[in-house]
Amino acid sequence: MLGTLENRKNQRFKTMASARLPGVCEGNLLLKDISILGCCVESPIFIDVRSEVQYKMEIIPEKIAKIGPFELVIESRWVHAQDYSCEVGFVIVESPKGKLFQRYVDYLSWRSDPERHEDGVS
Repeated sequence: MLGTLENRKNQRFKTMASARLPGVCEGNLLLKDISILGCCVESPIFIDVRSEVQYKMEIIPEKIAKIGPFELVIESRWVHAQDYSCEVGFVIVESPKGKLFQRYVDYLSWRSDPERHEDGVS
């Protein structure tokens, strides 16, 4: 299916949203993908996070989504550091503004629907 990643229990949707991890990493991160249970961020610098520690992450959706920023409570599950980037996978523990989070996942699901693209609707 277009826009999703394979080998996941829940469908993850590719995104170009920004994310912030206050107190952990200065500056914006790239939110690469998200599902109702987890997400992945990318950074040009190493992100020092510990497993089983909860962090607050602010998500800033793409402007085209017309959805305001929202916060997630997350825990890291894995870290992959490469030459010029670092990716971190998180499980979502809580979404204090659950309606905005759900609207964003619904928007990404709608956007990745192949039938929408076959009909010429953008």
